[in-house]
Amino acid sequence: MTLLETVERETGPEPRWSIVWLHGLGADGHDFAPIVPELLRAGWPQIRFVFPHAPVRAVTINNGARMRAWYDIRDLSIEQRADEQGVRESIAQVEALIARENLRGIPNQRILLAGFSQGGAIALAAGLRREAGVAGIVALSTYLPMADTTAVETTPAGKATPVFMAHGQLDPVVPEGLGARSRDLMRGLGVSVDWRSYAMPHSVCAEEIRDLGEWLQQRFLAG
Repeated sequence: MTLLETVERETGPEPRWSIVWLHGLGADGHDFAPIVPELLRAGWPQIRFVFPHAPVRAVTINNGARMRAWYDIRDLSIEQRADEQGVRESIAQVEALIARENLRGIPNQRILLAGFSQGGAIALAAGLRREAGVAGIVALSTYLPMADTTAVETTPAGKATPVFMAHGQLDPVVPEGLGARSRDLMRGLGVSVDWRSYAMPHSVCAEEIRDLGEWLQQRFLAG
């Protein structure tokens, strides 16, 4: 498998942690790179942020227009929203990126998966299926794709992986109820989900970044 092209930001010369961060539909790896300085806190370990570019593909609900996407979206119903083949291909691509971080000296227990919208859906789908768990999953303004198969395919390591999930109360793209339904499903599987809700649309806000920073700090202390 050819590794996806990535944008990388390192907070020091010898990173001890990696965060693989997946963008949303139609964006690219540059989208969340500016968030790094807003997120960082004094005393944190040196981190490598890896922002991959999703492949370009046709997206059905956007009249077949080609854009960067982690999977096709065939219609707006949650049960049919995610193209399973595309989701599984993207999971494999994320696994390849994690393997590269392992080769660069970062063990699984010091890797975090993060994503916004479509990217968050892949972060959840990939993280919950891993045989060797990661330090945590960050899922922003998103939902769990392929919920039925995920419930069957979730591993013991996946169930033990802490999740930070945040959503906008005014989100017209991925309604908050879809995120809440995914939260409840994961909690029912035994996953620890830290859920946050904000008065915002399909976006990111300063309060959310602050809360995420506090959650990440706990992961770094634990690691």
